[in-house]
Amino acid sequence: MKATYRKYILQFKQPSGTSRGVFTEKETWFLELHTPENKYIGECGLLRGLSIDDRTDYQEKLQWVCQHIHLDKETLWEELMAFPSIQFGVEQIFTALNRENPAILFPSEFTTGQKGISINGLIWMGTPQFMKNQIKEKLKQNFRCIKMKIGALNFDTEYQIIKQLRNEFPTNEIEIRVDANGSFSPHQALEKLKRLSDLQLHSIEQPIATSQWEEMALLCEKSPLPIALDEELIGVFSRKDKETLLSTIRPQYIILKPSLIGGYKGSEEWISLAEKQQIGWWITSALESNIGLNAIAQWTFTLQNPIPQGLGTGSLYTNNIESNLQVRQGHLFMNNS
Repeated sequence: MKATYRKYILQFKQPSGTSRGVFTEKETWFLELHTPENKYIGECGLLRGLSIDDRTDYQEKLQWVCQHIHLDKETLWEELMAFPSIQFGVEQIFTALNRENPAILFPSEFTTGQKGISINGLIWMGTPQFMKNQIKEKLKQNFRCIKMKIGALNFDTEYQIIKQLRNEFPTNEIEIRVDANGSFSPHQALEKLKRLSDLQLHSIEQPIATSQWEEMALLCEKSPLPIALDEELIGVFSRKDKETLLSTIRPQYIILKPSLIGGYKGSEEWISLAEKQQIGWWITSALESNIGLNAIAQWTFTLQNPIPQGLGTGSLYTNNIESNLQVRQGHLFMNNS
């Protein structure tokens, strides 16, 4: 066996805004395992500015993996604890290596095209008109769950956009989630959450910035709007630390991005701990190419979580990897025709 790696730059079809800035391109890395019979690919979905493994020695660690690919998956995974995106790339390769068809990582009714995964329609930040146009497009595509990124515009402007959407579509027609990406200040957050709760939203992701456990715990206790932790999970490696975080903050939900928290194994540990504390969860992709999205989607289906997942990012890029993933009627399907 021989392993190699390469960088790939994904180009956004249009600038896509979050509270951390505007994306025009996305760097990702592919691990490739070559055997006499086949080639196996895993995506290491590094997200600059957010991933805990956004480090100067990232490429050096990829080289180390290639030199030690003969080690078993568990040993590699432990050695890569500080590099969760590379952990996930390694998991993808070894999962494929053990399958009769390397493209089918988790055989199911999803991979045969019989069933889809309910997903949310993602609305990127931008001008009010840009956001409204996106909403119209998602509704036309029959999404029943919309996720809106907020925090870049004036709060009152964003509030009015959401209010207009809710006035037109009641809760039994559209579920609305919002993601603040940590943009609210702790002393203003509760007031904003109370206002947003009037719009009958499903939840808000990461209202304040990470590492403010006391303030976040207070918000989770007092907010009339359910809170989901997202960035807060990044960089928490040990089972004990994960358990402490959840028991201290007591969020209503956690959001799991395999590329940012150690792949399948890291995500499943979070799920196990959350369920013990009666905390809800869902899976979200993190701007991976279709290679990573496919690996996340196949696994996500096996978890049988009925609420909408965050897996619909494959259409963002002009130069994405060819894929048989398709979004239809607010669901992600694998089209095998």
